[in-house]
Amino acid sequence: MIVLTVDQVDSRHHEDRVDAAVRSLGSRHGRDLVAPPERTAGDEFQLATRDPAAALEIALGLVREGGWSVGVGVGDLDTPVGPSVRAMAGGAFVAAREAVTLAKKRPGRFALQLDPPEPAHLDALVRLLLFVRERRTPEGWELADLLEQEPDLTLTDAAARLGITPQAASQRAQTAGIRLDREAREAIVALLADADARIGG
Repeated sequence: MIVLTVDQVDSRHHEDRVDAAVRSLGSRHGRDLVAPPERTAGDEFQLATRDPAAALEIALGLVREGGWSVGVGVGDLDTPVGPSVRAMAGGAFVAAREAVTLAKKRPGRFALQLDPPEPAHLDALVRLLLFVRERRTPEGWELADLLEQEPDLTLTDAAARLGITPQAASQRAQTAGIRLDREAREAIVALLADADARIGG
């Protein structure tokens, strides 16, 4: 099981965003989750999934949005399984709790932990991807988002949509690391799936 424990940053001085995030993630990823995401305590919420692609997409999206500490835990799930996220327990939840605590101390506010613990290879790979993404320009994100929304779109077509030349789109894609980003995500999803299969039960 893969669990995300997400904590709002400096919620005492900002509007509470947890309810809106829970509604949005439930609407967009409801099919991928074992139960609807839930506020667990104060300015924190949790979600659980067996879909590594969904887990990574959600984690990357929250980090990009900003204002969240994101902890991802991979481990087993106690049985019988509770009817809601708040009623569930197991190694994945322990790992996610440890991860969000660690994430709060990091500049990127992300951490990934396994239960039982293993070398932090997955955590390092995701953080490296986040490091690259942090340096992407708004123009790079504009192109990346367009290609993500329409995967069959060619760079030439994307350039026409954005009102730029194909050469400019190619340069923008290279600078933004769009192809490498996609390949890295595919590799991380495969490693997450492997970890979940080994220790997630």
